Amino acid sequence: MTVPTREEIVAQLAEILNEVAGVLPADVTEEKSLVEELDVDSLAMAEVVVVAEERFGIALPEEEMKDMRTVLDIVLRVEKQLAS
Repeated sequence: MTVPTREEIVAQLAEILNEVAGVLPADVTEEKSLVEELDVDSLAMAEVVVVAEERFGIALPEEEMKDMRTVLDIVLRVEKQLAS
């Protein structure tokens, strides 16, 4: 399996955020704040993490969820897990 590019990861997260939290994919950029700008609550965030884990075939540590404030925070963790 080839490792997705950062752009592909962001695109996948945009799809996931759309499915789970109703965020418009066009609104999802790396620097966007999940809570303040994209209005993703903690329940939706937990679901985003679960769907991302399934889609990318990785495990994202639950204790790191509180540190995921921006789209980039999730992207970096996905990249880190895919690389290991």
